[in-house]
Amino acid sequence: MISYIIPTRDRPEDLKRTLARIGSLPEHEPGGVQPAEVVVVDNASRHIPIVPARLNNGVPVRLVLLDRNLGAASRNRGVQHADRSSRWIVMLDDDSHPVDGAFVHALPNAADDIGVVTADIYLPMQDRREDGGLPEVCIGCGCAIRREVFDMLGGYDRSFEYYVEEYDLCARIIAAGYRVQFEPTFRIDHYKSAGGRNMNRIVARLVRNGCWVMQRYAPEADRRTQLRLVRQRCRLISELEGARDGYRAGLDELRHSLLKQHRKPHDRVSFDRFTGLWHARAAIQRAHDAEPLQSVCVVARGKNAWVVDRALEEIGVRVTSAAEADALVIGTMSPGPMLDAAKKFDGQGRVIVPWLGAQRAVQD
Repeated sequence: MISYIIPTRDRPEDLKRTLARIGSLPEHEPGGVQPAEVVVVDNASRHIPIVPARLNNGVPVRLVLLDRNLGAASRNRGVQHADRSSRWIVMLDDDSHPVDGAFVHALPNAADDIGVVTADIYLPMQDRREDGGLPEVCIGCGCAIRREVFDMLGGYDRSFEYYVEEYDLCARIIAAGYRVQFEPTFRIDHYKSAGGRNMNRIVARLVRNGCWVMQRYAPEADRRTQLRLVRQRCRLISELEGARDGYRAGLDELRHSLLKQHRKPHDRVSFDRFTGLWHARAAIQRAHDAEPLQSVCVVARGKNAWVVDRALEEIGVRVTSAAEADALVIGTMSPGPMLDAAKKFDGQGRVIVPWLGAQRAVQD
């Protein structure tokens, strides 16, 4: 059994489209590959959403009404109302849905130590992939979480409200001895509705919550550096989005809350997996072993580019311009931009994708 959990708030048309697409999956028809259910959690919309009792393929739909907006914690409520026989919880947004049911075949075959299966998330309205996430950090609008792991860890931390809550959950999943695995057959379209999106509020949560995560889980030797990197990235976002007031508000909240976060630092290997450094090392070392790298140009720099820089420095590769380099190395550890960059630079000589999971998707 698969349980789809869909939080919603004041987006009836988006929700209708998402339910219709789930209802079109033949894998969930009676006698199909995998039975499923949908739990819609309404975060105190102005009008109660109208949902069918069953979708066109027979999948039952349950509506949970909340009297206030719980943000990401509403997903926890959805899981509480899900069928106890569900082995996998598929997290969607009300404006995201599976492209097809191919991933349904992959979930039962996931190794026992896989706690989360992450999707390849595409933004149809922008003709690119979703930003965010890391090799072992999922994005909430498209991931499947093993039910027993979710229950064991208590789900999402409600204090985050929204944004970066997946980082906190995945940090705890890694610390508990599980892996987060990318599945390229798990394809999601995310329409990313503009409704309810306030960039000042978003940036405030990004800086506060991102620093909370590093305060909690970064080893002491890394903590200050990681806090600084989060602040720098959020300041850049605030400048690009015209949300400087939100950045300042987030910093103010952070000053009053940072030291209240309980420290649960990762060991070195776990934290390197969490940041993507472990994955970048593995991918770049494999490329170096196959054909030694002398000099490279780092392109499409983005989230956690420092990870790519560190992995190259450790094996003594010189970073130079594209004209002088014998290979291009993609400089982001965010899965969507990494895959988009791999496509963009395909055919421009030797291109190294700094994550073996993404290399599988590129090769397919």
